[in-house]
Amino acid sequence: MPFFLYQAKDIKGNVVKGQVEAANENAAADILLARQEFPTSISLTQEADAKGDIFENLFERVTTQNLVVFSRQMYSLTKAGIPMIRAILGLADSSTNKPLKRTLEDVAAQLERGRSLSAAMSSHSKIFPKLAISIVHVGENTGRLEDAFLQLAEYFERDEETRKRVKSAMRYPTTVLIVIVIAMFVLNLMVIPTFANMFAKLGSDLPLATQILIGTSNFFVNYWQWMLIGIVIAVVTFKHWSNTESGKLSWDKLKLKIPFVGSIIERSLLGRYARSFSMILESGVPMTSGLTLVADAVDNSYMEKQIKDMRRNIEKGDSLLRVSVTSQLFSPLVLQMVAVGEETGRVDELLKEVADYYEREVDFDLKSLTAKIEPVLIGFVAVMVGGLALGIFTPMWDMMSAFKG
Repeated sequence: MPFFLYQAKDIKGNVVKGQVEAANENAAADILLARQEFPTSISLTQEADAKGDIFENLFERVTTQNLVVFSRQMYSLTKAGIPMIRAILGLADSSTNKPLKRTLEDVAAQLERGRSLSAAMSSHSKIFPKLAISIVHVGENTGRLEDAFLQLAEYFERDEETRKRVKSAMRYPTTVLIVIVIAMFVLNLMVIPTFANMFAKLGSDLPLATQILIGTSNFFVNYWQWMLIGIVIAVVTFKHWSNTESGKLSWDKLKLKIPFVGSIIERSLLGRYARSFSMILESGVPMTSGLTLVADAVDNSYMEKQIKDMRRNIEKGDSLLRVSVTSQLFSPLVLQMVAVGEETGRVDELLKEVADYYEREVDFDLKSLTAKIEPVLIGFVAVMVGGLALGIFTPMWDMMSAFKG
């Protein structure tokens, strides 16, 4: 997004100057008004700078790992009693991530104007998740800000570790599928046409398997451009559909039912739900408000909808156990742990156990994922190689038999 230079007056009438990132001038004005600053002039920064920011944002962004380091450093600095503005500016100076550096500099500027840390962070919602902002807000109000940052660091670390394990487990089957697709194009465009020309010169009748191979190859040779265009159109159409509200909801629900990996994704999301909900309750956030924040943190539209339905039912007077049963998201063992947590008043502690349970399940499933997928991939490759061998070698054997006869 572009940056705008602005001049405004705060609630005391003092002139304030600075820079704000926004989609347009109206959005920039809305951000300033939310800070209780009343703009008198807003202007776009130089075009060269805007282009630089666009390319910079393409290649550099704030990752979960950056947030882990930030939370750890803030925990150490606040625990040591370093003044907040000095701590933020120190982290901004030492940061090698330019978007995070600019964000921290703006947060420090807002702190100097009297805003709270959570309010300053909330103006950068694309950098700091709502969950993190809420935890910091509670830490400020309870005087336990260092504990809030420690909680966030541990949460981000576990979340990043789970994401890396899922990506690592999916790397092998994804690579094999890509190689298979490339091999199909190479065989149909280069290898099979050579044999087809040879069989055509011999003029003999071809078996059905060979006719299918040659027909498929002719289709690839004659229409490969249209196939590529069709693939591009399909990808663009899917991207557009999955960005719509109904499409995103349907796709996120479908992801949970993908063979082999759907259950892993579901358990990973439920583990994130339990971990973040436990952290929210432990910090003192009300259950209904906590469920709203957790729904945003889950990062799945279908599960977000289910969690928000749970919140609405709790607001109507239902218990956490009853709405958990109605959601049909949890296993009987987890529901039993939630029931014990409600009876003993230790829901946050039991939710931690639930998160540990799901994370162990995900870890076990990820370790065995390759062993489950390998036979399917090997079978698919075997069928492809077997069909190719039958289609090419069967007419050769027939011709050799004819020559011998």
